[in-house]
Amino acid sequence: MPNLVDTFGRCIDYLRISVTDRCNYRCFYCRPAGAMAEGSHHEFLRHEEIVRLVRLFSELGVSKVRLTGGEPLLRRNLAELATMITGLPGIADLSLSTNGHLLERFAAPLQEAGINRVNISLDSLDQDNFSAITRGGDLRHVLLGIEAAQAAAMTPIKINMVVMKGVNEHEIDSMLDFALERGLELRFIETMPVGTAGAGNMVHYYPAARILERIRVHYGSRLVPVQGQRGPGPARYYQAGDSAVKVGVISAVSRHFCESCNRVRLTARGDLVLCLGHEDRVSLRSALRDGRSDDGIKQDILAAIARKPEHHDFSSGADQPVTGQMVTLGG
Repeated sequence: MPNLVDTFGRCIDYLRISVTDRCNYRCFYCRPAGAMAEGSHHEFLRHEEIVRLVRLFSELGVSKVRLTGGEPLLRRNLAELATMITGLPGIADLSLSTNGHLLERFAAPLQEAGINRVNISLDSLDQDNFSAITRGGDLRHVLLGIEAAQAAAMTPIKINMVVMKGVNEHEIDSMLDFALERGLELRFIETMPVGTAGAGNMVHYYPAARILERIRVHYGSRLVPVQGQRGPGPARYYQAGDSAVKVGVISAVSRHFCESCNRVRLTARGDLVLCLGHEDRVSLRSALRDGRSDDGIKQDILAAIARKPEHHDFSSGADQPVTGQMVTLGG
């Protein structure tokens, strides 16, 4: 199987697919107040179109796929789509990113369809704070979703917490205890200037160095980088002394991971996004619906990968958002 390699020698083997722009939460750092997904049903990729593109990517060397959104569990017949993707030759791993609100209902059928790994966004363990961050979300449903994912034997279950100054940084300790008690993998994420909320997020920027110091103080132990545990995602993992405690930190602003980036993103409308920090994108939906051949679309993909930038330009004062959809980073 050929390798999909960009001009900087990075092997692209991971495709993140937004299956919908819709979301049942309105997290303030992701969507401006009142923002709604727009567009007709015809604008969004159909199941068979998604599967065809995944097949072509797999023939170019992509082996890992993640379904994201918006909130992917709002996509009708998602388990059917998952079954179609896992049945493709070359796809070795299919995972899901979700806010967890509907996971209690869908965890078991999705696991049966081949989704074994799940990332769940959880920014607060306090219902009032959770509701404020998500603009009305119900923490109870997310906790039930985590339990359902555990009951369905999804593994690993990763909890992603976006740490925000003045919002939830005081909950780092309680989130550590919550994850450890339940055997969940926890990753803390720096606030980034992405999503439709854009650079306005950065007033809440809380750097990875301060997150790590909070973790160290909480456990009363030094933190040791876990060698060789970067995996396919952007998190750097640390272990608390000689204990079994391991946590990840995603530091897209203070210490980027561009040199090892192995992913591209496909939006619900069929645009191939090459980097979160750049607006450059290529419409594969047009190629699909204009009757382009498989080989022709592969050439379009190869040409797009050749345009993938070397790095993003996030900084604590950056103003370089990728707009038009919810953006999730954790791998």
